[in-house]
Amino acid sequence: MADRRRVAVTGIGAVTPIGIGRQGLWDGLRREKSAVATLTRFDPSVWRSHNAAEVNDFHAADFMDAKRVKRLDRFGAFSVACAKQAIEDAGIDLATEDRERVGAMMGSALGGIRFAEDQLRVFLREGAKSLDPSLALNVFAGAASCNIAIELGAQGPNSTNAMSCASGTIAVGDAFRAIRDGYADVMFAGASEAPLADLCYGAFAIIRAMSTRNDDPSVASRPFDKDRDGFVMGEGAAVLVLEELERAMARGAHIYAEVVGFGSSNDAHHMTAPRPDGSQAGRSMRLAIKDAGIVTNDISYVNAHGSSTPLNDPTETLAMKTIFTDHAAKLQVSSTKGYYGHALGASGAMELAITALALDQRWLPPTLNHDAPAEGCDLDYIPNHGRDCDVEYALSNSFGFGGINAAVVLKRHDGV
Repeated sequence: MADRRRVAVTGIGAVTPIGIGRQGLWDGLRREKSAVATLTRFDPSVWRSHNAAEVNDFHAADFMDAKRVKRLDRFGAFSVACAKQAIEDAGIDLATEDRERVGAMMGSALGGIRFAEDQLRVFLREGAKSLDPSLALNVFAGAASCNIAIELGAQGPNSTNAMSCASGTIAVGDAFRAIRDGYADVMFAGASEAPLADLCYGAFAIIRAMSTRNDDPSVASRPFDKDRDGFVMGEGAAVLVLEELERAMARGAHIYAEVVGFGSSNDAHHMTAPRPDGSQAGRSMRLAIKDAGIVTNDISYVNAHGSSTPLNDPTETLAMKTIFTDHAAKLQVSSTKGYYGHALGASGAMELAITALALDQRWLPPTLNHDAPAEGCDLDYIPNHGRDCDVEYALSNSFGFGGINAAVVLKRHDGV
């Protein structure tokens, strides 16, 4: 382990319902206000659920030329916008880099599904000749990382995984390994999701996965709370610039945190329900902690998956209690999905960006709308208001359909 290269987070880009850009994201967290509202993208009245967390102030033209704006769907534009923000935030001049040592690892559960739905309507209404020629390219989930590579000239390792709601965390973990093991020096790592489309939204509504608290949307996403009744669908993206630590320090980069461990597993149990004992969710945490070369008691904060669903929240709590044993009572835990719902594959990337900022700014974001703990949810969830705290090691969890579990450990950078 001693000869592994260290990996720093030196840039953050974000497109989220609570803010655009690294500063916008942080300001949104400090406001401690949910962005969930009644869905406006289309009429949701046919479904049981009517709420969503929409990104309302994103303009692709702010980040790319008119030609690329025309060619990219919302999911692709989110990816490129975040990558451009992140590289600017990192202060890296790509013109001076060995492009073969710069890569991109992204995640997306659904890719360009919104664009596909829009084009299906065009096809049914106007016929095949009216279809957008970019259809095949925009529904391709790999467009997330490939468009970043094309826009920024990143010729190194490149992939986009589609591992459900763990996609972003897995992308960051894979990018971390690419740098740690010497295959790259700089990586764009994150995820993008634009799932607010009629049929996609309805697919989750008909399996009763989403909240029906339609009379008061701002409190519909309520992780670990006894009155939670499902997740709220959101959209957004986040990209981190990961960089080999020594070169980052040599150029005087601001280092938000270090990525020090990654672990993943599969429940091998059910496509939608977590394994009831949380054993494999816990194993992903244990593997990440082992990979970091630390012990469980070194973790002070967990940014939980905390999806606000009846099954996930107690199962994740049980997993943490099993892995951390007596130390679980001392953990500070929050799910930031109370702010922006669940952006599916993008959530893990957004939450790793938040966790890195929390370590850097020494302030832990709260679990919004947490009024009374649910049965089986008895940890310190930092209810409703954040707190100042000097944390050295933090863990971020993501779990998804298909039983996939992923966890990443971040460390506060101490200057050496």
